[in-house]
This record gives sequence, C-alpha cells and structure tokens, in this order.
Amino acid sequence: MKILLVESEKKSLKKTEKMIQNYKEDAVIASFDNSPEALAYARDHMVDVAFLDSKIPEMDGIILGQYLKDLNPFVNLIYMTGDKADAFDAMALRASGCFLMPVNESKIKTELSDLRYTDDQAVKSRVFAQTFGNFDLFVDGKPVAFKYSKTKEILAVLINNRGAQTTNGEIIACLWEDEEESKASYLSNLRQDLQNTLTRLEISDILLKQRGSMGIAVDRIECDLYDWLEKKKESRYNYLGDYMNQYSWAEFMHAELDNIMYSLEDDET
Repeated sequence: MKILLVESEKKSLKKTEKMIQNYKEDAVIASFDNSPEALAYARDHMVDVAFLDSKIPEMDGIILGQYLKDLNPFVNLIYMTGDKADAFDAMALRASGCFLMPVNESKIKTELSDLRYTDDQAVKSRVFAQTFGNFDLFVDGKPVAFKYSKTKEILAVLINNRGAQTTNGEIIACLWEDEEESKASYLSNLRQDLQNTLTRLEISDILLKQRGSMGIAVDRIECDLYDWLEKKKESRYNYLGDYMNQYSWAEFMHAELDNIMYSLEDDET
C-alpha cells in the first residue's frame, strides 16, 4: 500500500507518519509539508491512500484532493482537519474519511480499516486487456511497450486462460510448440522480464505466481473477453469474430467465442 501524507507542520508530520507506519508496517509512506511537492510525487507514483491536512498553505487539502482524484479516481482521501465545516467539502469529494485533529493512532486505525476503495478496485481501474482484434495491454489508457514480444505473449496466454494457473510446460507449448526442454531457461528469463515490467508499472498484483506456474488475477483487470463472456449482449464490448489475431494458439478460444456468438444470434431469430 502506498500512502501519501501531507501536513503543514513538520513536527506533527513526523509524528503522524510514525503512527501510520506503526499500524501499516508494510506501507510505503511519502510525507510532504506542502501540496506542490505532494502533487508532483502523485503524478509519478500510484497512491492508494492520502492523509491530507485540510489547511495546507498554497493549495489547501480539498483542492489537492481534487487533483489526486483526477490522477486516480479510486484514491482513498482521508482528511485531517481542525474545522468541522471542512468535513462537508471532504464528503463532496467522496472522501474515504475525515477526522478532527489532533491525530492519534485510534483515528488512523479506524480510517485505514474501513477504506472506501480496495486495492483490487484501484488496480482494476488502471489496467485494461484488449483481446478482441489484436492483443494489447493498456495501463492508465496507454499501451504497454514490452521489451520482448514473447513477454507480451506470455501475458496473452495467461489472460486467455482466465485465471487458471498455467504451467511452464503449457506456456512453452503455446509459444514454441514442442521445444520444452530447450526453452526452459529462456522462459525463466521472460517470466522475470514480465515481473519486472508489471512492477515498474505498479500493477504486479495482477500476476499470481506459484512454483512452476502463473495465472492472471481476473478480478484485478478490466478485460473485453471477461466482460463479454459474463454479460453477453449486455456487455459494453462487442465480439465481432476477431480474437488475439497475432497468436495461432488462440484459435481454440476463437472457435469457442464464435460458437457463443452464433448461439446468441440464433436466440434473436
């Protein structure tokens, strides 16, 4: 969990940071005593939770919160204020929480144990897998540039398998057919490259790894395939007969999708 803390008084800032860290030992906390530096940080890092002093000089906490929501609609805003009137402005932003100063560990624990948005929602809002037509992965609306085409193909295999753990042998069979023994070392390097790529994009949670296998966390990504299979005619996506066109191994799922599409058309007649 990445937590942004913005409080105008430096002495109080240090105390608040320590209390948050005591409760969330594994959290990465970025602390600032002014809004411009905090906003600059948020532009380069995905923030899950923001503790904001409502009365920060230069740009108050309410305005800063609006900018943070623009960057990530699923950020959990928690306001620390000395003025009850600020609570109305905080709620208008659909803040996760708001409490009166002084800060104490009990208030921090209460807010962090009842966040408006979960980690899964935050990741899912950023990641979109396109399977209809050519396969591509988008993060924050931008296509991901993979270092190796085979790294991208591994991810395509995992998404095609819809959450099922896929063994190294199965991945090799898709990518290189029957060259399992000679490609094992190469696959190991590609798996690490995939992990590094997702970590750099701060979406490593979409990958579920076990010894000798991997899977995709289907509840942590938006995907046209998953949405269409679940909702059919009610889906926001429309299957038109094209599926992961650049991969020959996808023909089996392609045929299954065609059958579903034809059955839906028969139901209309």
